[in-house]
Amino acid sequence: MGVLKKAVATAAGLAVIAGATTAAAAEFYRLATLGPGSSPYLVMSTFAQLVHEELPEVEIQVNATGAATQHAIQAATGDLDFFMWSASVHDFMGQGTAMYAKIPQAPELSKKLRAVFAFPLGLYHITTYADSGIESLDDIKGKKVFLGPPGGGATTIMQKVVEGATGYKTNEDFDYVQLGWDAAAQAFQDGRIDVYINSTNAPSPIIQQMALSRKIRFLGLTEEQMNKPEVAAILGRPGGTLGVIEPGTYGENQVNTEAVRTLGSTVGIGTATHVPADDIYAVTKAFWTAWEKASATTPWLRKVSLEGAFTDLNLPLHPGAARYYQEIGLEIPDALLPDE
Repeated sequence: MGVLKKAVATAAGLAVIAGATTAAAAEFYRLATLGPGSSPYLVMSTFAQLVHEELPEVEIQVNATGAATQHAIQAATGDLDFFMWSASVHDFMGQGTAMYAKIPQAPELSKKLRAVFAFPLGLYHITTYADSGIESLDDIKGKKVFLGPPGGGATTIMQKVVEGATGYKTNEDFDYVQLGWDAAAQAFQDGRIDVYINSTNAPSPIIQQMALSRKIRFLGLTEEQMNKPEVAAILGRPGGTLGVIEPGTYGENQVNTEAVRTLGSTVGIGTATHVPADDIYAVTKAFWTAWEKASATTPWLRKVSLEGAFTDLNLPLHPGAARYYQEIGLEIPDALLPDE
């Protein structure tokens, strides 16, 4: 395995060198994820860090800009080595639908993607300030709402959920604010957005920051809304989950007095066929070896586990990852076995 250079991107996408590099560095692995404050950023930047700690000669470049839909295309074309896989996004890509409808080569490119492991993205936090006058999804009419970045998988999912639950149409009944993750979080804190939606494990550091100075409220789905055909279809999508945000999760400034029911997703770390099997084997082994120690002192990291490594995967494992899992005795479902 070559010496890899690791650079962690800031929220603005500016590269910051994390870890010393050597004059002999001839190549680096490129990893793309969602913006800081999101669960994928936390997990995937930690993945890069733990691999480097276990294998000091290995360093990974982490880029936290762009959308997961774009990252999947870049991985399939060899411009990225690791990306955030999403079960629902991969399903869209394989079918050439939704955000991939205008990319005719998407289904063929999806066949070049492979999995390393899955992890829970977390729950969609539909967040507003307590003094906004918004107490349910039905109250967003005429409001400015951030559903996710333009072209993103989370955006497609939340648009379908909001429209299905309320009957409101995007940019007719409410304004969709088209910003990236970081810019949207700042705009919400500045009072320029009425509702901010982020899919993340709770408690989310970025939402904790929002709750430091102002009272917040989370909006959930009612039983009636979940039973609507359009919403039920989204809840039953590949990688779809349901969960609750409990009262007090974000301290005294969270005004919800009852659990808020909302949807979630399964995502993971993906790679592609252009990355050598020996490299993926070494990286996979290094991560799980370091994970065992790190998770003992990092509670959120326990949400990532070997028991859940294959959850909702709808693409084959990379041969290098499969070799490691077979080596440690994990039973791999036939559908996930590499075909090369």
